Amino acid sequence: MKNIFKISLIFFSTILYSKDFKGEITYSNTYKSKNNQLSNEQLSLMLGTTQNYFTQNGNYKSTTNGKLVPWQLYLNKENKLYNKMSNSETIYWNDCSIQGDNVLKVEINKNVATVLNMQCDEIILTCTSGIQKYYFNSKLFVNPNFFKNHKLGNWFDYISKAKAFPLKMVIENKQFEMTSIATKIETKELSNSFFDLPKEAKIEKSK
Repeated sequence: MKNIFKISLIFFSTILYSKDFKGEITYSNTYKSKNNQLSNEQLSLMLGTTQNYFTQNGNYKSTTNGKLVPWQLYLNKENKLYNKMSNSETIYWNDCSIQGDNVLKVEINKNVATVLNMQCDEIILTCTSGIQKYYFNSKLFVNPNFFKNHKLGNWFDYISKAKAFPLKMVIENKQFEMTSIATKIETKELSNSFFDLPKEAKIEKSK
């Protein structure tokens, strides 16, 4: 009887943690500038100290309190990332099949950090652009097939290994280092219209 109970527990746990995460993750962002003409405070003002990341069925929308890009929207069926700039009414999109970077090395380390009381493994991507570190827990599971064509930003390189949304990120390039840490997670259903582009918006391909 005990063995049956243990097998059932493992089975139902697998079902629970294999379910794609849907909902909202709130991140706190901090920056370290490497540019003498750009302070940490200026980066915080431009890029934002708070990010709200909403995701469901391979779509995601990211909003920030930054002054540069208030929101981004990824539509899975189009494999496009739409960017709303504060200084323009036009919404610009990027083709996510174009990576624009090279991943030179991938490292995976177990039980490296704890975020929101969840033990996290670490994935380090050494790229042409710099170093990207991701910390994740399987409770935020996502099927990587949703993002198999999302090469932009090396996203599929990360998600194919982790199979989970990150709880912490440290992104370093020649200009700055950004540390993003999850402060709140809310599982919830989002309406399909949540991921709609604004009606009658002017849309152009990013140059």
